[in-house]
Amino acid sequence: MRVVLSLGGSVLAPDLDADRVAGHADAIERVAREGCDVGVVVGGGGVAREYIGAARGLGANEVALDRLGIGVTRLNARLLAAGFGEGLDPTLATGYDDAETAIRRGDTAVMGGVTPGLTTDAVAAVLAESVGADLLVYGTGADGVYDADPAEHDDARKFDTLTPTELVERIAPMSRDAGASAPVDLPAAKLIERAGMRTIVLDGTDPQAVEDAILTGAHTGTDVVPEGTDEPSYWAH
Repeated sequence: MRVVLSLGGSVLAPDLDADRVAGHADAIERVAREGCDVGVVVGGGGVAREYIGAARGLGANEVALDRLGIGVTRLNARLLAAGFGEGLDPTLATGYDDAETAIRRGDTAVMGGVTPGLTTDAVAAVLAESVGADLLVYGTGADGVYDADPAEHDDARKFDTLTPTELVERIAPMSRDAGASAPVDLPAAKLIERAGMRTIVLDGTDPQAVEDAILTGAHTGTDVVPEGTDEPSYWAH
């Protein structure tokens, strides 16, 4: 089984807590030991937003701000890689080619952002499509995809299952709102639709929940299931 995990920076490192990072690294190690070829794309989270806010106040342009954010995502990727034990020697990739090569040879690749203007949500979707991943998982601070921002609407309804096209339809209005409340951004959703990729969007703060979702398909988030696909056979073992 080949899987790409997008791990939000706010999930991995809302603060510099070694135990939290180690928990996520341990879960990824266990997934790899079960025979999965794994690619992990790490976001920048609140730290990136703080740096970007400060740089914007200094007059930096948008490309410079994006590059600053990419630097933070790569720092978070290094932090995660530092948590792996001696049994897992990850490839720290700075681009798709290195990550693809590592995943195709059965190794674990860890990376952050790649180019200005493309979020790590979209980077994960590009990587998943390029390596023919069986599963794309978004471990976010949200517990799934809703029909409205649950932080602002008490009656917001979470979707257990969506098709890729329905995901785009739900994400598009959220992406236009100030603050971008969507758990996955619109470019990523459109890439998922284009590739017809099976995807899970879930609360990634509990590493065990991410591990269970990958290995068994059991989770409380939102399944994005292309039309006409069956339950994956690898979850039956």
